[in-house]
Amino acid sequence: MKTSKLTLYIFLSLILGIFVGWKFPEIGSKMHPLAQIFLNMIKMIIAPLLFSVVVTGIATHGNMKSLGKLGAKTLFYFAVATSFALVIGLSVGNIFKPGKGFATSVISDNMLDAASVMASQNVHESISEIFINIVPTSIVKAMANGDLLQIVVFSIFFALAVCAAGEKAKPVLNCVTSLSEVMFKFTHFVMNFAPIGVFGAISYTIAESGMGIMFNYAKIILSLYFALFLFLFVILNIACRIVGISAFSLLRAIREPALLAFTTSTSEAALPQAMKIMESYGVSKNIVGFVMPTGYTFNLDGSTLYLALAMLFSLQIVGIEIGPLQTLFIMATLMLTSKGIAGVPRVALVVLAGTLSGFGYPLIGVAILLGIDQILDMGRTTVNLIGNCIATVVIAKWENEFNYSKLEEFDKQFINNKKQNISVIKNIKFSEIPIEEHSDFGVNETSKYN
Repeated sequence: MKTSKLTLYIFLSLILGIFVGWKFPEIGSKMHPLAQIFLNMIKMIIAPLLFSVVVTGIATHGNMKSLGKLGAKTLFYFAVATSFALVIGLSVGNIFKPGKGFATSVISDNMLDAASVMASQNVHESISEIFINIVPTSIVKAMANGDLLQIVVFSIFFALAVCAAGEKAKPVLNCVTSLSEVMFKFTHFVMNFAPIGVFGAISYTIAESGMGIMFNYAKIILSLYFALFLFLFVILNIACRIVGISAFSLLRAIREPALLAFTTSTSEAALPQAMKIMESYGVSKNIVGFVMPTGYTFNLDGSTLYLALAMLFSLQIVGIEIGPLQTLFIMATLMLTSKGIAGVPRVALVVLAGTLSGFGYPLIGVAILLGIDQILDMGRTTVNLIGNCIATVVIAKWENEFNYSKLEEFDKQFINNKKQNISVIKNIKFSEIPIEEHSDFGVNETSKYN
């Protein structure tokens, strides 16, 4: 019941935020602090939650050998999923050609200057630098910076040390297990503020961008969202066939974190709740704790798809045609450079601008996308989250650690909640109305209908 109410409140906040941002932009533009406060509350949860979940998951169920197999399978799945996203993004870009005939008159000098600044940012890292940055120099620094992958690496080594210490480490494991339970309860408290954060984020976005901008950029917006829906349809159906579950059931389970990711354009906002839901859904704790945080670095399906489409859009605007080999070379560069970046604002556009500049292509496309990046970011962030949730289910099945009993219990609870909600609505509608007013019904018929 509480989950259903929270989803309803978030959805109502979304509608109210759109209305305020559209009709009262001067008010909507001042609502950003509400979203930022909520995001800060989420960020203070992530590090201790992630640490406790990974440690308890590995220390109670795993070992070095099983962890190595899990890592190899996870990276293989990420490579396959990312390749799907890449193919779909390039296919949609070549079929719909969103950059053809685009009116470049909407570009201002300020937009071009901003694109040039993005291109000048040094975000490209070598392969060796990427691997070096995976290992934290300080866990405190990694937690302060919100570097999920560094936190995971430290947590893995900590968990293995707990396993190696044996009985002596039992008090430490009990402490970390208790911390995990406390942090999930903490997450529950923070999520009560989600409707306020959603209202602030969406009203600010609409107030700053304006509803009219969606009509001017309709072709690229529709192309991206069509590609994202197509990717989800393909990957979700394949994953559900592998696991043997209902696609509707999985989407229903993650509807709340997905809505959070969409409205706030931030994966971090949905991560704690998504991890909790996937564990309740039947995925083991060690799978959730390892796969989801790692996916935020190596399995950015929505961002990969967006970069493929945005790259073609940028070249189509200026009439540049490139061959298949050149396309793949540029995409390999984009995918590689996007893996080693953390904490860079508008990271996808920064990567795109730097890559186009490096290959000597104009930055007009980046300048155009800058105006609607928030709207595009909402879609790609949501797909990043859903893609990582799907990944946990597939890997759990692969490792024989998917609990179908918990899945059945999860679905039953949802159905019971739905029945209770319907019952409440019926009681409100009929029980408070005298039977005499229903003169067309007999007493027995009325009772049966209720």
